[in-house]
Amino acid sequence: MNRRDFIKVASAGFGTLLVSGLGLSLIKSPGEAQADAQAAQPTAPTQTAAANGKSNIVVITGSPHRNGTSALLADKFIEGAQANGHSVFRFNAAFEDINPCRGCNACQRSGPCVLNDAIEKTLMPQLLQADIIALVTPLYYYGMSTQLKTVIDRFYSHHRSFDGKKSLLMATAYNSAGWTFEALVDHYQSLVSYMQWQDLGAVLGYGCGYRSAIERSEFPDQAYKLGRSV
Repeated sequence: MNRRDFIKVASAGFGTLLVSGLGLSLIKSPGEAQADAQAAQPTAPTQTAAANGKSNIVVITGSPHRNGTSALLADKFIEGAQANGHSVFRFNAAFEDINPCRGCNACQRSGPCVLNDAIEKTLMPQLLQADIIALVTPLYYYGMSTQLKTVIDRFYSHHRSFDGKKSLLMATAYNSAGWTFEALVDHYQSLVSYMQWQDLGAVLGYGCGYRSAIERSEFPDQAYKLGRSV
């Protein structure tokens, strides 16, 4: 499916789960501190899930707003996936000790990475056994956030170890123009093709820049249904 067809499906409904959503959370809500305290990580994937016919899902978020719009989509997706019996591990890249790939080739593309940070110690073991990888980001200058891109670049240390997995994209943006997500979708689809992933769909959020807006919308429910569908 090309980029324009991928985006067009948003208006076709839940069939491919490409939906309109929301923008960057520019202001923290008063309840953010409480939300942070309650944001314990969901159960980490185990091989037991696969043995029971369920999936191990890794959700990687790239927003520096713990209580932002893309974070809410991640919350609801996870809720739906867990309701369906899947095992979910969430990695909030903006709040972890992570470092960009140095291109040193010490890993020789088969690991381990010399950067012994949270990506290598915490995330990578989960990614290697994941069935589904969910990428969640606010739209920054028409691409993914630095935090999420940092994680993706570090895939290099286990080159080709993630081939054949399933994936999905969830993103939010302040902008509402039809072309808002074109660059991000192009990047995501190129990644899907290169990694030989099976795309499960996307939630693309247009035109609402605040948490209060997304909370009044149908889009959290759309993310929940995406979680239930995988």
